[in-house]
Amino acid sequence: MLLKIYKPILQLFFLALAAYVLQKAAFLLLKVNPHNFYYSIEFLYLIFFGISALLYLILLIVKKKNFEIVGMVFLFGTFTQMLLGYLILRPILESKSEEVMIEKINFFVTFILFLLFETLLTVRLLNEKR
Repeated sequence: MLLKIYKPILQLFFLALAAYVLQKAAFLLLKVNPHNFYYSIEFLYLIFFGISALLYLILLIVKKKNFEIVGMVFLFGTFTQMLLGYLILRPILESKSEEVMIEKINFFVTFILFLLFETLLTVRLLNEKR
């Protein structure tokens, strides 16, 4: 029973792990040095995975209490994630290093990837029969 409920979080973990490996491989192939980034790739994945998992757990609780507001809670959670994303991104925007463009792209790809994962999990959650 618990495995069925929390299986999407495990799937989110494996999707994030696969995306992380692909991104590290792409950086190796393109000879990008992520050591000069303000935030490490691991930090970004950890933060966005934590936010996504927390949002999904909140959606599970809301689904049990009041199924009709799950979509609104998802929108509020996404808004909160975007606000936190901006706060994390702000030092990168103010940076004057040469690799800042690559770092911005890295940040937004990671952000959009986790937003996509969250959206897919929420759609699946909303499509479940009560």
